[in-house]
Amino acid sequence: MEFKEAVQLALQSLWQNKLRSVLTLLGVVIGVASVIAVVTLVNGANTFVTTKFSSYGSDTFTVSKMPSLITNSDDYVRYQKRKNILFADYLYIKGNCKLCTGMGAQQATTGKLVRGTQAITDAQIRGYTWEMPSLQNLDIALGRGLTETDEDHASHVALIGTDVQENLFAGADPLGQELRVDGSPYTVVGVVEKQGSTFGQSQDNFVGVPLTAYQKSYGTQKTLTIYIKAGSAGPRLENAADEVRVLMRAQRHDGPGVPNSFELDTNNTLVGIASKLTASFGLVAGAIALISLIVGGIVIMNIMLVSVTERTREIGIRKALGAKRNDILLQFLIESATMALVGGFLGVFGGIVVAEIITVIAGFPSTVAVWSVFAGLVMATATGIFFGVYPARKAAALDPIVALRAD
Repeated sequence: MEFKEAVQLALQSLWQNKLRSVLTLLGVVIGVASVIAVVTLVNGANTFVTTKFSSYGSDTFTVSKMPSLITNSDDYVRYQKRKNILFADYLYIKGNCKLCTGMGAQQATTGKLVRGTQAITDAQIRGYTWEMPSLQNLDIALGRGLTETDEDHASHVALIGTDVQENLFAGADPLGQELRVDGSPYTVVGVVEKQGSTFGQSQDNFVGVPLTAYQKSYGTQKTLTIYIKAGSAGPRLENAADEVRVLMRAQRHDGPGVPNSFELDTNNTLVGIASKLTASFGLVAGAIALISLIVGGIVIMNIMLVSVTERTREIGIRKALGAKRNDILLQFLIESATMALVGGFLGVFGGIVVAEIITVIAGFPSTVAVWSVFAGLVMATATGIFFGVYPARKAAALDPIVALRAD
């Protein structure tokens, strides 16, 4: 039997027994779909994390009370016991760091924004030093940014995100308009370009005010995050980070041999941690997908054994007409591989659809990796061949005389 004829026979068998085919291929479809969906989501998350952190610049690092990513509750409790990073720490580093080419600080909370009869109750309120928007690569779409004078005089001026503009200033020019931030009046001086969403959470629902004005409303003892630009990546970044580490330890009186009472993170650190987390998630999901493929392979093997029983007389006739053992073996291997490959194609389609649905509903980023599609199809085909060997060998080993007597 030619290869093409064997494939056609396998497809005809699938079409003639639709319900049995669906049940047969279900395990392979779920397995491949799981692989594709997981790889697509993990790849999307890695791309997003790399892009997001790199948007601050490869020469930028942060100093904060706690790391950006915390993996267990014990670490969280330990980090919470650290002293807050205060405005005095920021001023000390700014006044003494010789390798730092730019520096800013930020605090944030969630609060209420009101304009007239309209309000937003869950907006992020950010206290910025005047350099912070540029350090975070926040471009001004309308108006101006914050200035050093705004910071020195604790001016009640504000930058707003596009969500705030659309919800509170729809159809109106927001520049020069008054906006109440948790009851305090601020004048809008700029609108920040749209940032989009992160894992379903909008990054444009915020208002940014001078840090000095922010601290008059919310206090000076809450921790802040310091952003530092080294001028270039590589050795200069490492040297600047080392200098800041020494300055922070001296400012906070961290004794010799005592761990840092703060966290210093570079973009590479954050990207590396995030990649490890997504890789761990991928391994767990991959194990689940492997189990599904094994189950699907066992089902294919059972169905192929049933097929051998149903076609015993056909096998006898083919052998009587001169078919060799290898011909019969190859026929059934091609059929089982074809069945699995069809399941693989359905799984690839299903996996991409599932990933896209998750992206639409939850805002979780997804990026289809071409290699994962080929990997899924190869895995499916390999599963069909592996679990089709035993039924194929059983068919090839049938005695033609015995097979011809079968009903």
